[in-house]
Amino acid sequence: MDTVWGAEADAIQWLQRLGEWLSYPLLAVTELGSETVVIAVLALVFWSVHAGVGARLFVLVIASGVVNAFLKTLLYGSRPYWHSGLVVGYATEATFGLPSGHAQGSTVLYGYLGIRSGRRAWFWGAVGLIAVICFSRIYLGVHFFSDVVVGVLLGVAILWAFFRWERPVLRWWRSLALRTAALYALAASLVPCAVAALWALAVRGPWSAPQTDVIGRLPQDPVGDSLTGLFLVAGAFFGGAVGLTLLADRGWYSARGTLVQRAARFVLGISVVLVVQIVADLFLRELSGLAEAVPTYLLYAAIAFWATFAAPRMFLDGGLAQRPEPEPEGGPEPGADTGPGTGPEPGPDADPAPTGDDTGDGTPDRGEGGDPAPDRRL
Repeated sequence: MDTVWGAEADAIQWLQRLGEWLSYPLLAVTELGSETVVIAVLALVFWSVHAGVGARLFVLVIASGVVNAFLKTLLYGSRPYWHSGLVVGYATEATFGLPSGHAQGSTVLYGYLGIRSGRRAWFWGAVGLIAVICFSRIYLGVHFFSDVVVGVLLGVAILWAFFRWERPVLRWWRSLALRTAALYALAASLVPCAVAALWALAVRGPWSAPQTDVIGRLPQDPVGDSLTGLFLVAGAFFGGAVGLTLLADRGWYSARGTLVQRAARFVLGISVVLVVQIVADLFLRELSGLAEAVPTYLLYAAIAFWATFAAPRMFLDGGLAQRPEPEPEGGPEPGADTGPGTGPEPGPDADPAPTGDDTGDGTPDRGEGGDPAPDRRL
């Protein structure tokens, strides 16, 4: 890969001749695909916009993150400013670069929202945003062209698989007992961590600097940091999957309410997340490798469980949210206002289909024979 990366590094050097001034707006743009913004968007949608859409978006984005972090740990992909000292690194990254997490994550996150909106303008707006984020990663010197292309392709493939298999997978998941579902979620989160740790620490070994004429700024421990990144999203997947499953089993909740209620839920919930992260960082900053990865898994499992179960329960108990109300049989009453943001939010049984989709009537799915489907659903 050194030959390919060398050619791509030359192209990035040529691109960066546009000047340093362009790096400043692109640093702001690239944050739209960062972990911080992704967490904020997931929390905002789930707590304050639509719980059903937020739950699906959480599972989709976090599962995509596990795939991305797992591949980073296996592939040991360099970054342009590591590979060549002639490439300016306007931003710095500690983990491996292939595939691009920003490219894959923004494709999944904004692509899903654009598709679900059911509006052509929103969809193409999402495509444009994804393209600008991808360009920013290349121009800032933190990703090769190939990193971004692979990230986008993976994101598109994951989106396709989600829309294709969401219903049958959810139907199967809802049929499981709570304990069985928790064990499946635990296994799904721990298997990639165990495989990646074995590969990195026992098979592949330490990362070596690229063989180039002018070596760039090298990271301190990309293997350990990439493992920690994988354990982070895997822990979030486990905690979130258990939290959503338990919340559905306890009757779900509605993200509807007044503007003050929605804002209060977001501010209160995200404040707890930020405080926990800040305190945890103080204790984890001196650790590295598996010594850092394992407590990071536990920390983000707890944060995700808080976000998907404990926080909604707190909102319900504090009067900031209500239980979802089922639609009357036969659909809304004649003359009822069924526009966006009106009426009760359907429970987790509802399919958050885009505007114009004839399956998006908001009514619960039906099982065989027309019987209502089980209540425990994401």
